[in-house]
Amino acid sequence: MAVPTPLAPATPVAIAHDYLTQRGGAERVVLALQSAFPDAPIHTTVHDPDGTFSSFSDATIVTSPLQRFGPLRRDPRLALPLLAPTTSRMHVDADVTVCSTTGWAHGVQTSGAKVLYVHNTARWLYQRSEYLAKLPGRARYTLAPLAPSLRRWDRRAAASADVILVNSAVTQARVEQHWGREAEVLRPPPGLSFHGPRRPVDGVDPGYLLTVARLLPYKRVDVVLEAMASLPGSRLVVVGTGPDRDRLEAMAPPGVTFLGSVDDAQLRWLYAEAEALVTAAHDDFGLTPLEAMQFGTPVVAVREGGFLETVVEGESGLFFDGPSPDEVRRGIVSLRARRWDRSLIEERAAQFSIEAFRSRIQRVVSEVSGRVDEVAA
Repeated sequence: MAVPTPLAPATPVAIAHDYLTQRGGAERVVLALQSAFPDAPIHTTVHDPDGTFSSFSDATIVTSPLQRFGPLRRDPRLALPLLAPTTSRMHVDADVTVCSTTGWAHGVQTSGAKVLYVHNTARWLYQRSEYLAKLPGRARYTLAPLAPSLRRWDRRAAASADVILVNSAVTQARVEQHWGREAEVLRPPPGLSFHGPRRPVDGVDPGYLLTVARLLPYKRVDVVLEAMASLPGSRLVVVGTGPDRDRLEAMAPPGVTFLGSVDDAQLRWLYAEAEALVTAAHDDFGLTPLEAMQFGTPVVAVREGGFLETVVEGESGLFFDGPSPDEVRRGIVSLRARRWDRSLIEERAAQFSIEAFRSRIQRVVSEVSGRVDEVAA
């Protein structure tokens, strides 16, 4: 239930997140945090119940004044110049606040200790060419002159953290580079549980290639679509929504099906019945390969980022070199030339468990809380 005020009662543990408007990997991690701390309220700038996972309906969600503006709930990127000052005015009254952040949530003011779980340092500040290319012109041009002050804000916010956890070695290196802070790698679990119902998707027959991603430029779904044009007879199913959807649908060759959002039962079926998951995304960790591998489905992924930490080449999938259509096509052809042991693929996915993630984050929060108590005494 959304509470349109930035204040909440004092609590042992609270969670902060940039915005709850999407069904992506970061939001899956927030659900994992919620499972570790079931009574923790979630503080966020805006919440769109229709745009994100329905499981958040079980949580107390505390929003900022931006929640009053419908367009910002649907696309928070329109509020980029406002997010830093808005987040800075959000106060979380808790012994320990766990901030799930890709750029904003680590700026909340807290009464107790602050633990960051960093999915990535802010793309719009440090990976500008990838993130900003397809932003609405007004937002892009407004943000450019603000970048220097936003970088200073970002570093001050990072300096307020007692402990920093990151999702991958890639993000760990960026935290060191941009913030000058040490961080511990705590890899997230697959966001979608293997256990649960499976429901077929009408009009989709088994044996397709699968892409699951938010439809944003840095996910590089367009590269996969261009590769499909050189693989006649192949089928690709695309799961996900985002502002790039119209452009991607316009350029898609025959054999491509865009499903938009699907529920978890349908997504389990899609992973289980796919020939392979294909991704060219620039992901700092990337949960979708782990989700696919739970079902014994091999992965064709670009050789970069967090995929290098999850996919074992020749065992649970193959890499292609660089995000180009020719490389994607070669990766798919190579995958089809091999036989895959689905049990080995499942075993690799099992190494990234929700139990290990919950245990470590609970231990970190307990340790930080203990240090705060010692200082107070």
